[in-house]
Amino acid sequence: MRTVVRLLTAVERTGEQERTLARIRAECERTDARFEERGIALEVSIGRALDELVEGAVSTDRCPAYSYAFYQVVAAHFSDPTDLGAWRRPSWFHTLDDELARYGVPRELLPGTFLFSGPPLRLPHPGDAVPAIGVLPARRAAALADAYASVLARLDPQFRDAARRFTDVMRWEAEEWRKARALGTTPDTLLFWFH
Repeated sequence: MRTVVRLLTAVERTGEQERTLARIRAECERTDARFEERGIALEVSIGRALDELVEGAVSTDRCPAYSYAFYQVVAAHFSDPTDLGAWRRPSWFHTLDDELARYGVPRELLPGTFLFSGPPLRLPHPGDAVPAIGVLPARRAAALADAYASVLARLDPQFRDAARRFTDVMRWEAEEWRKARALGTTPDTLLFWFH
């Protein structure tokens, strides 16, 4: 995520950053075209939102295009996307929070705390409930997996599958973080994207 933030906030970009931005811009334009085909009109196009983020001067305080543009910047730098599932209402996670907290899972590891925490830099509000962005420090994946695994059997059945899915994915992320650290790199962030 440090690389993403540096790209968006650089005063002078390197040649590599400019090439990355060109790829990201093309993805933003493809997303704009898909939205147009579906009849979805945004106040600001995703391509323009990217340019405004790069320039550091957004033209509105409420539009989902900036979140979509940010996602494209992140996608150009992150790897290993995992689908955690489909939920009709993001607010359901706050109910899961209550269930996990009841059994002692620390607040900072509750899904509602990190799933909707927002990006690591200020973006205009998307307007509706989605797209929503959340982040979790990669170093906390193991603690999250351990905490959820310790209460899994006691959770109400309606929450077990989601908690199990988080446990499995976070165990994998914790192992990836450990391997990366052994190789001398420091992955810093897990990004969550609801759309």
